[in-house]
Amino acid sequence: MNRGKRIQSAELEVRLLREGIVESRHHVQAVVADSRGRVLSVAGDPETETFIRSALKPFQALAVTQTGTLERFELTDKDLAIICSSHRGTMEQVRQVFNILWRADVDPSQLQCPIPPGKRSSLQYNCSGKHAGMLAACQQCNWETETYLRPGHPIQQLILEKVAELLRMPGAEFIGARDDCGAPTYVMQLSQIATLYALLASGESLGMERIIRAMTHHPVMVAGEGEFDTELMRLTQGELVSKAGAEGIQCIGRVGEGLGLAIKVMDGSKRAKYAVAIHLLRQMGWIMPSVADTLAETFMDLTSYKRLEVMGELTMI
Repeated sequence: MNRGKRIQSAELEVRLLREGIVESRHHVQAVVADSRGRVLSVAGDPETETFIRSALKPFQALAVTQTGTLERFELTDKDLAIICSSHRGTMEQVRQVFNILWRADVDPSQLQCPIPPGKRSSLQYNCSGKHAGMLAACQQCNWETETYLRPGHPIQQLILEKVAELLRMPGAEFIGARDDCGAPTYVMQLSQIATLYALLASGESLGMERIIRAMTHHPVMVAGEGEFDTELMRLTQGELVSKAGAEGIQCIGRVGEGLGLAIKVMDGSKRAKYAVAIHLLRQMGWIMPSVADTLAETFMDLTSYKRLEVMGELTMI
C-alpha cells in the first residue's frame, strides 16, 4: 500500500439533469490500484474509509474455494457465482442457492439472513448465496452452524484471515460491523478495496481464478437481468469482473492485468456509481465505446427528460 505522501485530487461530480437543467448533484471518489497495492490514479482521496459491503462477497467465497468445499459437495461454477452474488431472488437464483444447501446436507432453515419484505423464504434474500456458501464450508470443516455469523466463528475468522493476507496486514487491524444480512463486513480504505479487486483480477491463486471464471461465465447469477454487474460482465465477455456494494460502492477488476477500480459515492447513491463506472471505464479504455453507449442507454439516460452526466476525470499518479 502507498504509505508515503498523501495523495489527493478533485472528486468526481454526478449531475442529474432534467431537460438539461441541473436538479441534483452527487460527489464521488474513485481509485485505480494494481495488485501490488500501488495507487495508479485517483479522484478524491484514496485513503477515504468506507465499509466494503457486498463487494466483499468474492473474497468471502475464498472460504469455499480453499477448504475443499467445492470438491466435496460437487459444486459448480454456477453455484460459486451465486455465492458471490447480490441476486434478485428469481426462481433460477433461488434454486441455485437451494442446490448448494441440498448438496451440503444443510436445511434451508439454517440460513440466518432475513426474509425479504413480501417474500416467503430467506432463500430469496439477496445475500442467501453467500450464507449458503458459509454453511457449506462449515459442513466441510465440521464447524457448528448455529453461530456461523458471529465474528469469532471459525468461518468468519477464516474469511478475515484471507482478506488480511491479501492486503498484507494483521486481521486485528480491521474494524468490522454487521452488514444488513447479519454477516460481518469491514471498513477499508478505498485504495485497499481497489487492491483487492486488482488481486482478484490477476488470478494469482487458483481460488480467485475460479471465482473470476464463475462470475464472468454466469453473470446472471451475480446480479440479474438488467442489473449493472450482469450487463457489464456479459458485454465485456470475461474481460472485466464487477461487483456492487450498498451505499454507493462499485468495484471492477480488469481480468488478467491485475488492475482494480473502486468507486464510492459519498451520499450512497446507486444511480451515481453506475454513471461514474461507465464514465471511467470509457476514459481508461477498459470498455469499447459501443459497450459504454449501450450501458449508458440504461444507466445514464434515465428517461426521455432525465439523464446523468459525470464531471471530472481520474488523476494519474
